[in-house]
Amino acid sequence: MSDDRHPAFMPLILVGGLVFGFGLAYSQMARPEVVLDFLQFEDFGLVFVMFGGAAVTGVTFFLAPRLLGRAPLTGDTFERRLKSFDRNVLIGGAIFGVGWGLSGICPGAAYASLGIGNVTILWALTGMFLGAYLQGYWRTRIETRDITATGAD
Repeated sequence: MSDDRHPAFMPLILVGGLVFGFGLAYSQMARPEVVLDFLQFEDFGLVFVMFGGAAVTGVTFFLAPRLLGRAPLTGDTFERRLKSFDRNVLIGGAIFGVGWGLSGICPGAAYASLGIGNVTILWALTGMFLGAYLQGYWRTRIETRDITATGAD
């Protein structure tokens, strides 16, 4: 990533987050009961919201590199960042899915839910932060153990 970011880079990220949160709130996807109804196959509105987001993203990812060549605010080239499908991805996805199913909310929607006055969502946010902290702690311990075992610094 380029260090020479356009001055509008951070404000646009903020505006994008606000628009995303507003969209989640407006579409009722910031309400855990709506998401839980979807997960129980009782309400399929979330499918249309997800499809709309995926369609816009797909078109943007297809057209932006062809029309712009470089990211407008950073100057970085557009490129695919592929990550291998390994045990960590599988376990992380399973934990995310269980958390989503139990709380009825994912991280982005949790903030939007807090923004519309759902204070009880703080329990889910606390769980998300605790899980992220524990994962970082666990991963650091494993990396430290591997470095010590190989004798590398």
